[in-house]
Amino acid sequence: MTEAHRPTVSALIASSGLPRSEANRLMQELLGVSRSWLIAHDDAVLESKQLAQWQHWCNRRLSGEPLSYILGWREFYGHRFEVSPHVLIPRTDTETLVELALELPLPEEGARVLDLGTGSGIIAISLALARPGWEVLASEVSGEALAVAKANAERLKARVRFVRGSWWSALAGQAPAGTRFDLVVSNPPYVPAHDVHLSKGDLRYEPQLALTDGGDGLGPAREIVAGAPQHLQPGGWLWLEHGYDQAEAVQGLFRAEGWRDVKSCNDLSGIARCTGARWHR
Repeated sequence: MTEAHRPTVSALIASSGLPRSEANRLMQELLGVSRSWLIAHDDAVLESKQLAQWQHWCNRRLSGEPLSYILGWREFYGHRFEVSPHVLIPRTDTETLVELALELPLPEEGARVLDLGTGSGIIAISLALARPGWEVLASEVSGEALAVAKANAERLKARVRFVRGSWWSALAGQAPAGTRFDLVVSNPPYVPAHDVHLSKGDLRYEPQLALTDGGDGLGPAREIVAGAPQHLQPGGWLWLEHGYDQAEAVQGLFRAEGWRDVKSCNDLSGIARCTGARWHR
């Protein structure tokens, strides 16, 4: 096909079959240009290799594959994080957990922070970048996810130490004996196994290990809440992200283990998204 007969950028976007916002994002990534460039150069044409890549990306998206996996990245808390099918796609809801952590009255220097089940590293890395004086440790049971997190930390120049393992057992032999944290945060798997959303939309493509515990969705939260007192400084905090309808249940987990002053905080949509408390002996 000669250049004169190739479809223009605007024609390709219009005929892609995708929502215009998604088609624009794919085209911007393909060409490495801004949205304003696309508007100003809507009569531009693609080279043969670019056209083949465009068609491949559109076919992947039309088949249902998440846009973030096609692009290979997602923005979170003002930073660009690489993602792959080995990790959950970062969601704006999780920024609530980061904001909560940064609002706590912790010292600017030397506070010890643990992110359990870090995935792509978005929470741990965002905290480390916002508070360079904090000592941030992040754990992850999946080796593939841990590799993504480490790559993100290196690229963003975030000072985070990573260990591999499941929940509290990840610390065994990998953290100095007796280490206690000022803050523990986690966005554990919390989707119940029977939830129909697991077979719909983007969730079909995301790692099930990071989405559900295979039970009622509260198993990881139970384990984290029960084990936290052994790993927190007196007066240390624990904050967990959870499902839109789980705040009351997670509060109950805290209270059953003797935690006081338990509370939940809303995300930007007004949904109780995170629950936490401060440990007092």
